[in-house]
Amino acid sequence: MAVNKTLKEILSTSIYLLMVLALTFLVVTYVGQRTKVSGSSMEPTLNDGDNLIVDKISYRFAEPERFDIIVFPFRYEERTYYIKRIIGLPGETVYIDENGNIYIDGEILEEGYGKEVIQDPGRAYEPITLGEGEYFVMGDNRNNSSDSRDPVVGNIHRDEFVGKAWVRIWPLNDVGMIQHQ
Repeated sequence: MAVNKTLKEILSTSIYLLMVLALTFLVVTYVGQRTKVSGSSMEPTLNDGDNLIVDKISYRFAEPERFDIIVFPFRYEERTYYIKRIIGLPGETVYIDENGNIYIDGEILEEGYGKEVIQDPGRAYEPITLGEGEYFVMGDNRNNSSDSRDPVVGNIHRDEFVGKAWVRIWPLNDVGMIQHQ
């Protein structure tokens, strides 16, 4: 009798652990993912070393919006992800003038995320018209960010989005929801 009871306990525990692992896999794959900020490109909004949870499900039900902070893989380096703010939306034309002003479809973008005046408009020194599903992204630390102004990064297609930055979980004194708008 004791052997049967022990086997039932082992089987029960094994099934429980398998369910926990399967649920964890589903959550990490389809719902959320931990990401660590590396570098200063999103300062002052996000800092080097911040740990975030990325919401991977929202964009299945809603369109990305201007000023959302997104995570996407860098095309030329495996296991490297960028975190940037959406500036230009599909079908819009983005241009940055010599004074560092950002124009969307010919009108100055009213925003207060840029840490300082843009010194280098990069490839946006000429108007860039975004195609279907394409987004123009920038870091908040505009003069210390590799973003859509750089041809290596370029326009980001929606298919490339990992998700939307959702919650900061570290450092503890900054824990909370991430403000996008």
